[in-house]
Amino acid sequence: MKKLGLLLLTFTVIVACGTKKSASTSKNSMTSIKKAKNKNFKQTLRNQYMFEVSEIATDKTYGFSPKNAVEVGGVKDSEGPINERRYLNALSGPNGEEVSYFRAGSCCPVPSENAMFGGSAMLDNYRVTWEGSKDTVSIYINMYDSSPLKAPKGFGLRK
Repeated sequence: MKKLGLLLLTFTVIVACGTKKSASTSKNSMTSIKKAKNKNFKQTLRNQYMFEVSEIATDKTYGFSPKNAVEVGGVKDSEGPINERRYLNALSGPNGEEVSYFRAGSCCPVPSENAMFGGSAMLDNYRVTWEGSKDTVSIYINMYDSSPLKAPKGFGLRK
């Protein structure tokens, strides 16, 4: 009888510990879901070709680093590439110059809850310049996730 009681007590402790671990895992899953929701910001269009962007970043890595890419979103609505261009069309050179750009390719896998396969998305790299600039700069854009938009430091905003 004592052995049966000891066996039941051991079983209860094992089940209780397993349940506690599952609750912890469930909490981590909820955190991931909350993070994903934060990456689905609804962008505002100025017109069909341009996003409304009203702020210039103070962080010197914003847009210039794959680790701090511009998040335009749109891939879920089949508007990822057009959203990248809508963003770039909202930028100007530092003195209001019109910018020109071309897509240099994809690079840099980043984790994303919005990616189609495997939770990893690729960034697009655009080369951007304007009249009078000494060089062409790279801007990294994420079309899978979306957050409030800013112009990279050193750029202006079209009026």
